[in-house]
Amino acid sequence: MGNLDFVTLAIIAANVLFSLKGFKDYKFFEAYRFNIAAIRRGEYIRFLSSGFLHVNGTHLFFNMLTFYFFAGYVVGQMGVLPFLLLYFASLLGGNFLAYYFHKDEYHYNAVGASGAVTGVLYAFILFFPTRDLYIMFIPIGIDAWIVGVAYLGFSIYGMKKQLGNIGHDAHFGGAVVGYVFTLLYAPYLMDVNQIFVILLAIPIVLLFVLIQRKQL
Repeated sequence: MGNLDFVTLAIIAANVLFSLKGFKDYKFFEAYRFNIAAIRRGEYIRFLSSGFLHVNGTHLFFNMLTFYFFAGYVVGQMGVLPFLLLYFASLLGGNFLAYYFHKDEYHYNAVGASGAVTGVLYAFILFFPTRDLYIMFIPIGIDAWIVGVAYLGFSIYGMKKQLGNIGHDAHFGGAVVGYVFTLLYAPYLMDVNQIFVILLAIPIVLLFVLIQRKQL
């Protein structure tokens, strides 16, 4: 279970307060959510602000719960400032990848901290690749690296099939930034956890191959 240190609490509080404002004020929600047409008009703040809005309480709760479970461990490995850089870089990375895939869809909208949360999750996996993770409805622990590879594989499938009202591309973008940022911050992981670093890179390489071949 995570630790409710100051930085974790501050990020959760910011998400809760911003989201609650959005729940009550439709104009506020419209002004700050991720929207392709608005971004192409120059409203670049939406790349950041949309990461603190959520569709509803359930969406907010599960994002913040996941964040809480992993943030404290990553803060413990990185410290506060690098962790904050990781969080915001992953948030932006997720939205930039979403923009890349949807830049011609002027009515495309999205909100949520999932890209940032996924970046934190992947930092955790790189630091603790064999730590057991428990997935909903699965009664046994699964190695974190397996969850990571499977999650990115599912995200690619979700992007290809456009599954559900889920920002699979934002999740993937956040994970990629979390992966790269963590290895830049802690390059020793490429030696001590080399096999897991390679395994986690496979779906990332696959995504870029599919993009190059215009199959995604």
